[in-house]
Amino acid sequence: MATQNGELCKDELLHSQAHIWNHLFSFIKSMSLKCAIQLEIPDIINRHGSPMLLSELVEALGINKERTPFVYRLMRILVHSGFFVKQSVPTTHGGNNEVRGEEGYLLAPASLLLLKEEPLSVRPFLLAMLDPMLVDPWQQLSKWFQNDDVTPVHTTHEKMLWELASQEPNLNQFFNEGMASDARLVTSVVLEHCGAVFEGLYSIVDVGGGTGSVAQAIAKAFPNIMCISFDLPHVIHGLVGSKNLSYVGGDMFEAIPKAQAVLLKWILHDWSDEECMKILKQCREAIPSKENGGKLIIIDMIVKVHEGEDDLLETQLFFDMLMMTLVTGRERSEEEWAKLFLDAGFSSYKITPILGLRYLIEVYP
Repeated sequence: MATQNGELCKDELLHSQAHIWNHLFSFIKSMSLKCAIQLEIPDIINRHGSPMLLSELVEALGINKERTPFVYRLMRILVHSGFFVKQSVPTTHGGNNEVRGEEGYLLAPASLLLLKEEPLSVRPFLLAMLDPMLVDPWQQLSKWFQNDDVTPVHTTHEKMLWELASQEPNLNQFFNEGMASDARLVTSVVLEHCGAVFEGLYSIVDVGGGTGSVAQAIAKAFPNIMCISFDLPHVIHGLVGSKNLSYVGGDMFEAIPKAQAVLLKWILHDWSDEECMKILKQCREAIPSKENGGKLIIIDMIVKVHEGEDDLLETQLFFDMLMMTLVTGRERSEEEWAKLFLDAGFSSYKITPILGLRYLIEVYP
């Protein structure tokens, strides 16, 4: 309890210091995980096929031998963070074949999504978000609050994110691969648990479809639906379609290809309300009336207070700050979404909560 003059008692003082330190150094979790991925530790342990001793891991890493003692410390923080688990491994020692128990490392469930060859891997997304070009703008956040730049990315690089990505091949590749990996994960869930949203459609355009992961999955699952993956020309350059899949380059603020349905997966949270209104109105122009089966399908976050699920809310708030720092967007509550839909000329919407942090929203003209 604080004293009358506002000073903290000993216990509060120490707790407050630890609280500040935990938040101050929380970036260490991210950077330790990035290091493990770049060293391919999850893949090495997975290929081992059984609990992997520290000595075995060090040998497989092929690192500078002087760094050997530090691998344990890296693994200790990653075990604490829930990315690996330890399990006792019986080993034989000495000439008398004495059996002792040593600890070996295994993947925790979350680390399955960090494997290089895992189709639903979030590895590319992690590497994209932790690329120095996207980390540096956080250093300029306070400066951005005091200037007239559109985003902290612009303060740092004198360019908006989309322009920066188009001019930096490595960042563009990381970003596209990251979005594609997320698209594969989300689409697998949607098709398995909510595939009915696509039934009866004869055409759909995936706006901001990137390299086409979502459109490819829909085209494969529904051969009768003509699918278009629509994105900026430099994003789709060189991509080749198939029987019921095509790639179209353009600007969603100017026009969107006509289709019975428009899909916006994780697009609108990148943009301000004013920009979203322009996109939504172009979507409205691209689809037929509700009576003729026209609809807009949105996959995005809805900020909610989940009782007993503070971690979910915290993740959504992290993404809201990410949108503020990298682009002009935000994460929205249901009320804020509803206002956008109404103001853009749509009549109604339906929410399906099947995606954890994100929701599937069907919006009707």
